Amino acid sequence: MTAPAPTPGDRKPGRGRRVILWRHGQTAWNVERRFQGTTDVQLTETGVAQARRAARLLASLKPDAIVSSDLSRAADTAAELVALTGLEVTHDEDLRETYAGAWQGLTHEEIIERHGEQYAAWKRGEPVRRGGGELETEVADRAAPVVLRHAEKLPEDGTLVVVSHGGTIRTTIGRLLGLEARDWEGLGGLSNCCWSVLGEGVRGWRLLEHNAGTLPEPVLGDDD
Repeated sequence: MTAPAPTPGDRKPGRGRRVILWRHGQTAWNVERRFQGTTDVQLTETGVAQARRAARLLASLKPDAIVSSDLSRAADTAAELVALTGLEVTHDEDLRETYAGAWQGLTHEEIIERHGEQYAAWKRGEPVRRGGGELETEVADRAAPVVLRHAEKLPEDGTLVVVSHGGTIRTTIGRLLGLEARDWEGLGGLSNCCWSVLGEGVRGWRLLEHNAGTLPEPVLGDDD
């Protein structure tokens, strides 16, 4: 006789779908600590090398699907994994980094000098339109549904790789975990080409790994 199919409640711990949220490789603006936002900044040679190294590790996890921001720093990072897996990548502008208006192109120091009160309010966890741009909740509103839509297409125990940006990844994780927006800062930033892993549990998504990678790297990005 054929055994009945297991129900979600019968699954062993750790089973279910996985979502790997992978931040792009290094850019010149990361090194200069300039807020990138939706500006299309290319990977440095170091960033390309980071992507190739990380791609070898992620390919070993045998992903079933890849979706990426359409900004070149994310798309070129994703291309390194595509080259190893043969999978097609879907590009989606809703996975772009936070639009931050007047902040974009400014260094960390320039932002504090010119927009100090706004910066301080953001760090306190208040809803702030940095530079007149998007709220973090609005970023989650556009990015999280993309992740869920592609995750729903996975086979049981399947793996989705999402290639995006530090701020977008953090807000998406916060939304999928059901955290209050003011608590998203507690997740911390991702280093270039590091990733976080969400696993499917009986009561929803749970964080399995955060800022995972091969070597400890400084966090250089828009959400630090």
